[in-house]
Amino acid sequence: MSYSGTFIWYELLTADPQAAEDFYKHVVGWGAKDSGNPSVKYTLLTIDGTHVAGLMATNDACVTGVDAMWSGHILVDDVDAMVARIKAAGGKVHVEPTDIPHTGRFAIVADPQGASFQLFKPLMDDRPNVPTPPTPGTVGWHELNTNDWESAFEFYSALFGWTKGEAMDMGAMGTYQLVERDGQMFGAMMNNPEPSSRPAWCYYICVDDIAAAESRINDKGGKVVFGPVQVPGDQWVLQAVDPQGVSFALLGPRA
Repeated sequence: MSYSGTFIWYELLTADPQAAEDFYKHVVGWGAKDSGNPSVKYTLLTIDGTHVAGLMATNDACVTGVDAMWSGHILVDDVDAMVARIKAAGGKVHVEPTDIPHTGRFAIVADPQGASFQLFKPLMDDRPNVPTPPTPGTVGWHELNTNDWESAFEFYSALFGWTKGEAMDMGAMGTYQLVERDGQMFGAMMNNPEPSSRPAWCYYICVDDIAAAESRINDKGGKVVFGPVQVPGDQWVLQAVDPQGVSFALLGPRA
C-alpha cells in the first residue's frame, strides 16, 4: 500500500514553545527532546522515545507570517509539483517548498477555503515505525471544519486520492462526511456550525481517559470549549484551547 496522501506528522506552531511543551507533556503524556538541528530550535514530542510530533516557535524564520496552530503533514512524492497543483486549484502557499537539512522538504499551504496544512517529502522513503491509534499520544482522527465540505472534498480527493466513506446525517448541523484513503477511514469533513469561524483542520490526540485528560487541561490553564461527548466506538471527544490560544482536540475512553 502506498502511504502517499496520508497524514504522517503533526506539528505545533506556537508563540511560547516552552510553555506549550510543559502543557502538552502534562495533558497528553508526551516526552520531549531537542531535535539537535543547529539551524532551528525544534522540539520532538515522543511516546516511549519514538517521535510522533514536533513543536516550534512561530517567530522562527522558516515559518514567519504563519499563524499559531496545530498542523498536519501530508506525505507527497514531490512537494514542488504538489504546490503547483494546489496553486492551480485555487489554494494558497504560506511557505514555499523548503529543505529541512537531513530531514526532507516541506511547504505550508492552504486549501481554497483557507484551511492550512503541510506537504512533506522525507529523505528516507520508508515509513517510520511509529505507534498507531488508539495508543495515547497518537493522532486518532482528522476533522475538517469548513464553509463548503463538498468543494473541499473535491479539492483533497483530486490531490491525494481520498474517497468518501459513510455520510452521517447530523440533523441541523448537516452532513458529517467520513473520508478514507486506500479503504482506511481516517477522518471527516463537515460545514462549520459557526459560519463565522475560519476553516481549519482539527486533530484528535488519543488519551487513556478523557475525564482525567479534561482535568489535566484545567490544571494547566487550558480551556475546554466542547465536550466531552460520546461518539461511536464507546469513545469520547472534547475540543479545547491551550494556554497560548491554539485549538486542539482529544479522543479516548471514559474510565
